[in-house]
Amino acid sequence: QVQLVESGGGLVQAGGSLRLSCAASGRTFTSYAMGWFRQAPGKEREFVAAISWTGSATISADSVKGRFTISRDNAKNTVYLRMNSLKPEDTAVYYCAARLRHLAVVADEYPYWGQGTQVTVSS
Repeated sequence: QVQLVESGGGLVQAGGSLRLSCAASGRTFTSYAMGWFRQAPGKEREFVAAISWTGSATISADSVKGRFTISRDNAKNTVYLRMNSLKPEDTAVYYCAARLRHLAVVADEYPYWGQGTQVTVSS
């Protein structure tokens, strides 16, 4: 099993940047693909980005391509989401998730989740 704790959320003006972090417990972090999802009020949870267990493959949603970058540091058991050029529509609770081996874009395929961190982008 793996436990996940997100941090780095906050309030930022449109056009600004934030970096989210997700710290994972356990000694098998390198076995897990990691994903970021978000959920805005009244909306379903949506995929943002994912990275393979080796870090060699990433995928991101069209809505964040060119603005958000997912990365991981396996030595620190941490995955990051760098968010640039933030827009008000990026406002949501951001969740980190983990699944064994291969990345996925569907939330139901991730068995492990963090508690979420709030990101609010003001216009």
